[in-house]
Amino acid sequence: MSGSAENGRRVRVVLGEVAARRTPTDPAHADLAEQTPVGEALVRGLVRAQLALALRMALVVVTGLGALPLLFAVAPEIGSLRVLGLTVPWLLLGVLSFPFLFVVGWVYVRWAERNEQDFTAVIRRPE
Repeated sequence: MSGSAENGRRVRVVLGEVAARRTPTDPAHADLAEQTPVGEALVRGLVRAQLALALRMALVVVTGLGALPLLFAVAPEIGSLRVLGLTVPWLLLGVLSFPFLFVVGWVYVRWAERNEQDFTAVIRRPE
């Protein structure tokens, strides 16, 4: 038996500490892992890109859906038109708004993934 087992004491082995001690071989990965100013700047750039994208998509939704009530207030005759048995406001706000929101969400996810791929490309680029 080992010396620590004979004394009745337990030894805690934590693999996370061993993994944390290993330093990445890539300098960019090391900057991220060690939270150096360069790594923080890289992450901050990704966060800013994602925030800018989210704000642009929110602006598209607010403009697209928010302009409809304004349109109906300015041109009330449009609100009384019927298409496929539904009035235009019901058709636009109750039916067509859902595909619009789906498309905006799909575009957002695609562009957010592209931002992450660009970030990964910067991290993995050869020095």
